[in-house]
Amino acid sequence: MFIPKANRIATFSYLFKEGVLVVKKDTVSATHPHIEGPSNLEVMMLMKSLASRGFVRITFNRQYNYCYLTDEGIEYLRTYLALPAEIVPATHKK
Repeated sequence: MFIPKANRIATFSYLFKEGVLVVKKDTVSATHPHIEGPSNLEVMMLMKSLASRGFVRITFNRQYNYCYLTDEGIEYLRTYLALPAEIVPATHKK
């Protein structure tokens, strides 16, 4: 599936900022409720791609996918988004 770069960057930025992403299993929804730009299907496919590479751990519960960023995923998104090492996701802050 082709996903525009702006939608990919918006999704990855939100995931890195929060550390967790919730995606409803709804392919018909026009947009994702928390991220401006990408559709719900695009976000689902991006998380599926990251999970297959081991950057995200997905837990499915009651029609929702809960995507948790792993340590390898933090490093990958940090290089992809060109962020400095002192910036960490909200789930890793004390």
